Amino acid sequence: MAAAALIACGPAGHTAVPALATASATASAGATPTATASPTAWDSPLPHPIIIADRGNSRIIEVTPDKQVVWTFPAPGGLPAGQSFVGGDDAFFTPGGGQIISNEEMNGTIAIIDYATRQVVWQYGHPGVEDYRPGFLNYPDDAYLLPDGVVAVSDIRNCRELFINQQKQVVAEWGQAAHCTSDPPKYLSSPNGDTPLPNGDLLITEINGGAGDSRAVRITRDGQVVWNVRIPDVFYGSDAQLLPDGDILTVDYSRPGKIVIFNPATGKIDWEYKPASGEAMLDHPSIAEALPNGNILVSDDYRDRLVVIDRATKVIVWQYGHTDVAGTAPGFLNTPDGMDSDVYHHLGGH
Repeated sequence: MAAAALIACGPAGHTAVPALATASATASAGATPTATASPTAWDSPLPHPIIIADRGNSRIIEVTPDKQVVWTFPAPGGLPAGQSFVGGDDAFFTPGGGQIISNEEMNGTIAIIDYATRQVVWQYGHPGVEDYRPGFLNYPDDAYLLPDGVVAVSDIRNCRELFINQQKQVVAEWGQAAHCTSDPPKYLSSPNGDTPLPNGDLLITEINGGAGDSRAVRITRDGQVVWNVRIPDVFYGSDAQLLPDGDILTVDYSRPGKIVIFNPATGKIDWEYKPASGEAMLDHPSIAEALPNGNILVSDDYRDRLVVIDRATKVIVWQYGHTDVAGTAPGFLNTPDGMDSDVYHHLGGH
């Protein structure tokens, strides 16, 4: 997620979601791979290719563990008339991997992109207009397409979580614009993460003032709070993730930044990464992902890179992007703000 000034707006609003497309065909250069049930893992600190929301370059790219760019959006030649994509700052595969959903935080929109055709198949919100009225968003973050076809999105500055069906109707809403206080699900304090969990619950991250009181809140789809905990040793919490052992992985969107793994039952920190200077330091990391091999992948936004950190040694063992150097050429990024592992498409592996 990108930085979001904590601004309260007026009452709640709604918008749009069309029918979903599927992607199965192959395309050319980078050739769009066919989805497969079991893509081969790579012998690398990064076991699978990743899609990167390269916010400062208004693009999404897919990079293999050997650092080859194999897919880009927008496609060469740009978008058709009537479509836009500005500053996408998250990118997540939809269930099955046929599409990518991305929120354009500073553009006030969400887009679903067909992976095979690289076309926007629907767009939600009013580009460039931030508002609370029906049909508008204000700093949307972490949009996910849920298995039942509903889109969940954290609408940061409107202090609400929206659930939107394919018929363009808001079917549920947590929080309320103009009430940016922490009392979930009635009120939310600047939510910036809404990770779907395997049993259907959502893990909401509240910035909650960004002054050391960020919270992680597990809520069932019918709005029941399972637990609500303060994130320890974090000034500005972002995009909390639930690990298989029940711990929470999150980051501190600050300089120097941190990665924190803690037990939500006890509040005890089980692992932390927080170098204060040098090449190892993080600057406004926005999201971290625990990889199957135990490593931690993190988007280090203001240092223009994604890095993989060995959890045992706390050493950076893989990097894409040139530290503190923004660019558009292969190997460069500009304020990357989100990523997702591609476990759906066969792109090699050795």
